[in-house]
Amino acid sequence: MKVVAVNGSPRKGGNTEELLKKVLEPLAAAGWETELLQVGGSNIRGCAACFKCFENQNRQCAVKKDVFNSIMDKLVAAEAIVLGSPTYFTDVSAEMKALLDRAGMVALANDSAFRGKIGAAVVAVRRGGATHVFDTINHMFLMSGMIVPGSSYWNMGYGLGKGEVLGDAEALANMRYLGQTIDWLGRATVPQLADFPAPPAPRDR
Repeated sequence: MKVVAVNGSPRKGGNTEELLKKVLEPLAAAGWETELLQVGGSNIRGCAACFKCFENQNRQCAVKKDVFNSIMDKLVAAEAIVLGSPTYFTDVSAEMKALLDRAGMVALANDSAFRGKIGAAVVAVRRGGATHVFDTINHMFLMSGMIVPGSSYWNMGYGLGKGEVLGDAEALANMRYLGQTIDWLGRATVPQLADFPAPPAPRDR
């Protein structure tokens, strides 16, 4: 099975990327193929509302001068998708919003191509607004018929400077547990509750 994580932060090596890596670690250990992609800071543009994706139905966007189609190919091929964003004025980064709008539209135009996939949102925040970012990402997942797994808390970590989020022990525990939950969900053709990983105790987060 494959999981693709996409970093919506233009700051490579920043807090969003660190959180995404923590989600991927237990999945890689469990044998998943993992890939971390960068959309933040790229040349991706927003949806032009041309509806060519409904005409062509080739799982591609008609706009081919940016990174979108290469990312879309990998999202469609994956069993699980993890999208991460920093908090910009209580919402996702511009690049992540462009990806959400275009990926959601192209998937819808192509027989709901994301239906049944696992989708998880991850948010890096300095102080406030992370819940709205979390909701923005999850709205696309839920409207696409995806399965959104829970974790031991909201999937957010606190920090401003590069690497500061690594000092948020509760966030790191939550990310690891999110990865374990994605693994369990991906392997469970008939989920067995007894096999579901137990969340970390509040004092251990």
